[in-house]
Amino acid sequence: MKRRAAGRTVPVLTVCLAILAIWYLAAIGLNWQTESQKLANAGPPSTYEVIAATWSAQRPVLPAPHQIVAELWKTVFDVKPTSPRSLIFHAWVTLSSTLLGFALGSALGILLAVGILFSNTLDKSLMPWIITSQTIPILAIAPMIIVVLNSVGVQGLLPKAFISTYLSFFPVTVGMVKGLRAPDRMLTDLMHTYSASPLQTLVKLRFPASLPFLFTSMKVAVAASLVGAIVGELPTGAVAGLGARLLAGSYYGQTIQIWSALVMASLMAAVLVWLVGLCERAALMRQGQRP
Repeated sequence: MKRRAAGRTVPVLTVCLAILAIWYLAAIGLNWQTESQKLANAGPPSTYEVIAATWSAQRPVLPAPHQIVAELWKTVFDVKPTSPRSLIFHAWVTLSSTLLGFALGSALGILLAVGILFSNTLDKSLMPWIITSQTIPILAIAPMIIVVLNSVGVQGLLPKAFISTYLSFFPVTVGMVKGLRAPDRMLTDLMHTYSASPLQTLVKLRFPASLPFLFTSMKVAVAASLVGAIVGELPTGAVAGLGARLLAGSYYGQTIQIWSALVMASLMAAVLVWLVGLCERAALMRQGQRP
């Protein structure tokens, strides 16, 4: 117990319990008026009855945590994964565009970082535009991207993947530029003394030194890529994906469905970040570095 208290277990559990307590209290406050009015039609309700009703409403303003867990269980385990009612089905649709966008964004970010490293012109001309591009709200640019791509016959997975690419390339670019410039001047001078070419210096010195920066940036990028995939599903009228699930829930006032989709997206993001962390640990251990 002392070891757990000194580590992460007790602090994480404490925060989780605090969040649950606040969540249940918030559900009571937000659902109180609606549920008390419903119960008042059958007579004056007691406080206990109203509280129980706020935690079991069919269309609550804020669902209680156990309602979301029940919805997740029903849509994950009680239906076939290939069914349109399954959250696994919708999560896979979103995940496919997320992974494609993340791969494209990471590749684009690394290429831009290498170009900025070797070209002072690109550094001064391209980097400000890369930063400026992230000031445009994704909700504003996503419909434009989809309309333009649809006009040239690009539909389906690629438009959503390009939106994910737009969000994910930026952290990778910035992180890789910092990582490629991380080696000490003495090390670069040593490579120059050994008559190493710029490509050899990049492969043998700069790229290995940039791995911690790269994987840290990729953790941010993969989460941003998931957000881009969900946002990309909103203006397309998609019938599959977590974004489509959110739209359907908002159309019909199914707040429990909306929150279950949000929780599923959060779980997906956590798993993706964890997987990137595993790759980071393996890569650093292979180089003999301490992860």
